[in-house]
Amino acid sequence: MAGRTAGDRRTEILRAAAGLFAARGFHGVSIDDLGRAVGTSGPALYRHFPGKEALLAAMLLEVSERLAADGRERAAACAEDPRRALEELLRGHIRFALTEPALITVHDRELDNVPEPHRRRIRRLQRGYVEEWVRVLARLRPGADPPALRAAVHAAFGLLNSTPHSAQELAPEPMAELLLAMGRAALLAEG
Repeated sequence: MAGRTAGDRRTEILRAAAGLFAARGFHGVSIDDLGRAVGTSGPALYRHFPGKEALLAAMLLEVSERLAADGRERAAACAEDPRRALEELLRGHIRFALTEPALITVHDRELDNVPEPHRRRIRRLQRGYVEEWVRVLARLRPGADPPALRAAVHAAFGLLNSTPHSAQELAPEPMAELLLAMGRAALLAEG
């Protein structure tokens, strides 16, 4: 195709791999399956990634970096209003959950297949993302201790990340509003 860059091709490969890994699991997908999914041979993918594990690492690093950056930007944009910052964090994560459910599934199931040191970097990015939420939540629930706030954030992520299993039941907009109300209620609940 005219005008397509190597970055576009890489993105296409990562998106196809996410769908296949979510549907069949990392070990259930061969390099030839991945090649066929993007209209090429499996070995041709080695021009973009040294192997299937590197592809998985790139996929999960990219999404972790993107979520971390988005969380920082959303929280910083509303630094003076923690309630609005929480709403923005929720909206950003909900948008991700509704538009990229395959990545949620792959992350939940396949992170252990990512080689070190990439796995360590992914976990560090994820901890930073959680801490962004904890900082905002601490301003809204000043009496809560950080471990309780972290637990609340992880529980809210469980709720929001359940969308690969339930998003087909509602149209995206009502589903987003439902998740926003539930996420807000879960995070602000006194426990």
